[in-house]
Amino acid sequence: MEQKVALVTNASDYAGPPAVTALLEAGFRVLVHDDVYTDENTWTKFATTHPGAERVNADTPELLVEAAWRSSGRVDAIVSNDHFPAIHRPSPEASLDDMRQTLEKLVIRPFALLRAAIPYFKAQGGGNVVMVTSCRTHLPMYGGAIPDAARAAANALVRSFSVELAPLNVAVNAVAPNFLYSEAYYPRAIFIDDSAGRDYVRSEVPTGRLGRPDEVGDLIRYLASTQSRFLTGAIVDFSGGWPAAKTRPGS
Repeated sequence: MEQKVALVTNASDYAGPPAVTALLEAGFRVLVHDDVYTDENTWTKFATTHPGAERVNADTPELLVEAAWRSSGRVDAIVSNDHFPAIHRPSPEASLDDMRQTLEKLVIRPFALLRAAIPYFKAQGGGNVVMVTSCRTHLPMYGGAIPDAARAAANALVRSFSVELAPLNVAVNAVAPNFLYSEAYYPRAIFIDDSAGRDYVRSEVPTGRLGRPDEVGDLIRYLASTQSRFLTGAIVDFSGGWPAAKTRPGS
């Protein structure tokens, strides 16, 4: 049986490391890309903790797609793991550059990546796309217009791409976390090691804890490897039951 190949973008943080681990454990050949891997020390550290991962260097999403297929001949799954610092400030204080940069990282780059991959998926007869987005828009926060707008747009991309690519036997789904442990959004020092941070998580998340990286890795592995291409257009919340209505016991 031919070894499956997966490409994981922005692999150094958010759901990237657990996705790489889970796919390697599942027997995939895993190609990884991140702008920070141009620093050899950063790449060496990642490669040491993820033995078997193969770095692909490219300056644009289009060149990344070309390099990935040239390296392996086919790519069975793309995991578009998109993250950018969530800019929280009242809209009158937010800059248009903040909005542009957020949209570039969370919407435009994944759109360019998947658009470039369409001819390759068509030629090989199908594949899986897993976008890592967010479910933060279920409960908008004051001052969160920029990340909320970008994440809503990314989830809309999932639905639109799923419709366009379904006839090509390409499934497009999303894992949409909130309260997932990662240094990008819920760093250990604040939300795990600090008692105030742990209390905050317990007060907001029905499971009473942050999601573990291995848990999100399991979900990504399933969506990246399933042959059920009838499963497409799904945005799977990964948030421990958040948001939940807060009620008094017995009410």
